[in-house]
Amino acid sequence: MSKKKVAIVGASADRSKYGNKSVRAHLDRGWEVYPVNPKGGEIDGLHVFASLEEIYDPIDRVSLYLPSEVGMAALPAIARLRPAEFFVNPGAESEELVDAARKLGLDPILACSIVDLGVTPAAFPG
Repeated sequence: MSKKKVAIVGASADRSKYGNKSVRAHLDRGWEVYPVNPKGGEIDGLHVFASLEEIYDPIDRVSLYLPSEVGMAALPAIARLRPAEFFVNPGAESEELVDAARKLGLDPILACSIVDLGVTPAAFPG
């Protein structure tokens, strides 16, 4: 069985940030993780994609960790990936972003994708 694939938009090298905790939580739960951050580089040994446009593999889940005004710009690229699940994590949501996502055919899940894995962010200290 192949691993599920997740793109974490707003992934961070800072271990105290939720965008980093999510990378570690998904790895811990056996997911193949695609960290996305315009700075590029590496997070926890993984290549960081500078944008969603660099991802060509089918993605099962997109997990958004950006302020909603920044996340709005990422929505067309997220829609292009057609993920089965699109998590808009606490702090990334806004009515405008949710409405725009739905207009693009996405079904935003307003919840913490880390908790959805059956763990808490506290399990991944900074």
